[in-house]
Amino acid sequence: MLRRALQLGLGRGLLGRGLLGRGLGTHRGGSTLGKVEGSGGYRGSWVAPVSSYVTFRTRDPAHDGKTVGRLGEGDQNGKVSEIKKKIQSVLPGGAWNPPYDTSYLPPEHSDVVIVGGGVIGLSVAYWLKRLEKPRGAIRVLVVERDHTYSQASTALSVGGIRQQFSVPENIQLSLFSEYLAVVDDPPLDIQFNPSGYLLLASEKGAAVMESNVKVQRQEGAKVCLMSPEQLRNKFPWINTEGVALASYGMEYEGWFDPWCLLQGLRRKVQSMGVLFCHGEVTRFVSSSSHTETTSGEEVTLKRIHEVHVKIDRSLEYQPVECALVINAAGAWSGQIAELAGVGKGPPGTLQGTKLPVERRKRYVYLWHCPQGPGLETPFIVDASGAYFRREGLGNNYLGGCSPTEEEEPDPGNLEVDHDFFQDKVWPPLAQRVPAFETLKVRSAWAGYYDYNTFDQNGVVGPHPLVVNMYFATGFSGHGLQQAPAVGRAVAEMVLDGHFQTINLSPFHFSRFYLGEKVQEHNII
Repeated sequence: MLRRALQLGLGRGLLGRGLLGRGLGTHRGGSTLGKVEGSGGYRGSWVAPVSSYVTFRTRDPAHDGKTVGRLGEGDQNGKVSEIKKKIQSVLPGGAWNPPYDTSYLPPEHSDVVIVGGGVIGLSVAYWLKRLEKPRGAIRVLVVERDHTYSQASTALSVGGIRQQFSVPENIQLSLFSEYLAVVDDPPLDIQFNPSGYLLLASEKGAAVMESNVKVQRQEGAKVCLMSPEQLRNKFPWINTEGVALASYGMEYEGWFDPWCLLQGLRRKVQSMGVLFCHGEVTRFVSSSSHTETTSGEEVTLKRIHEVHVKIDRSLEYQPVECALVINAAGAWSGQIAELAGVGKGPPGTLQGTKLPVERRKRYVYLWHCPQGPGLETPFIVDASGAYFRREGLGNNYLGGCSPTEEEEPDPGNLEVDHDFFQDKVWPPLAQRVPAFETLKVRSAWAGYYDYNTFDQNGVVGPHPLVVNMYFATGFSGHGLQQAPAVGRAVAEMVLDGHFQTINLSPFHFSRFYLGEKVQEHNII
């Protein structure tokens, strides 16, 4: 059965994996693997070769039918001269000069297209270029829809980094990122504050915390357990009522400035030859073929040949022929997977299994408290789920709390619910830190988690049926701190066909079909 094949790890060999071990290369011309399908837009089963595509340019609709102002005589002469040049360029025998600036368009061909230009997408790009052999062998294009990063999870994060997880793979991912920087570059000033994480547990959660710390130590993390008395001695401003146990990270834990890491990675990958495009992926052109498993079960395989990119603030689109697609679109990765045909099949089958990643809105509040905790304050996570950390040196603090499933806010916008702070965040924090009774909220914002509704852990590696789409998404709030290791893991899978540095097989897509959850207890 297909289920058995996936459990035994036979999916890759069974379904023709290993194409990249034989070298990267884009498919030129039309499809040769059977029916060619578009996952949006045009109808029909035939797609012209890439060489026959014509990219249509459109004028600025903002000026259609409008008077923009009267030109001076010199301006008019210049315009007439420019028009003459354009006409001459298309007349027989005339010198050809491209009448439009096309530098903002993505290339027509790229070996790898990475959908999503946040820290995870940039990390994948970096490791692909660093591990490629020979240098310059792989052409990598990063497509980012929000070039200002105004809605990007990276830029809106509180920037925490910790090893205090319960799953060994999550601990290893964060330990790999202990030096958050751009490898082989001068050290970045990411404003890292190594104050550690302090997790608090009630009587009910104490046994789980002890078990988690044991795993963390086995993986090499330096974490200590603290009794309520030890907690009061070290942090006298904490009210230990209801606290049975605490775990404190003593090394490589704290917080940093995500924007600094994002910009540093972006500059580095650009210097390595990675291409960027500001636009939105709207369609995949793929071919399909049918095969049988060893048990006789028929499955449909798909291979993406083209990515259609709609150019930012334009009606234009550009088809990009490619060999591989990396889905690192974060909160929008579920939509990107659907465009590729993921989950479009009978319920209960592998073909009908969706990527369970969706947008979830989270609030971050900034407040001031003159009598609040001092410079030694760690990143504190209360047993209630509320958290906070210092922000700067002026008695300012950042914090928030994840809502329950019933309280999940509408993700359609990034408006902030200030009542949520009054009702859900402030009460447990004021109970834990009495000085916060007098705090004053100064600002707030909202950002998105790429929330994995199945088990709140990342999805890393190839799709078993869309054979050239790879995932790096679904981290549900801890993707930023794990981005360096995830980028390397995806690059290893692409270039070598398997994980080398950290075995992330438990994070494969197939677990959604098999119903095998990764049970992580420390999701914040």
